[in-house]
Amino acid sequence: MSLKVNLRHLEPREICLKGELPVGELDFDLRDEMLQVREPMHYDVRVEKVSHGLLAQGRLVLSLDCRCVRCLKSFKKTIELANWTLHLPLEGEDKATVDNDCVDLTPYVREDMLLEFPQHPLCSPDCAGLKKNGRSQAQTGRSAWDELNKLKL
Repeated sequence: MSLKVNLRHLEPREICLKGELPVGELDFDLRDEMLQVREPMHYDVRVEKVSHGLLAQGRLVLSLDCRCVRCLKSFKKTIELANWTLHLPLEGEDKATVDNDCVDLTPYVREDMLLEFPQHPLCSPDCAGLKKNGRSQAQTGRSAWDELNKLKL
């Protein structure tokens, strides 16, 4: 069930779409071990026909299952696009694809959500990373390069 808008329903008025978009429909195709999408995306969107196009405005919310790139701790991150806006032209060379009087908003939602994904998820901005012998390297004051500096080449 993708996020589709029937253009005939927009003729007399705007329409409101509210619901969930399943993970399979979003088709993020993530190959990152640090980010996983396991829950559907929630949407509350108002769509209206404007001159030669569509205007969609609303709220998109998606929960991500993440692993911190420093300490490998699992955590959840919520991405919320509270004032999401999309203008889709219905004419011209950049016009949206219309199939049986319907326009699918799913590819545009997917793209805007992907742009909000963290490139390097952190459980907190001051995460110290993996601990060695019960203490992190930041606590010991030693660098990861200290052992390499001892080598005599």
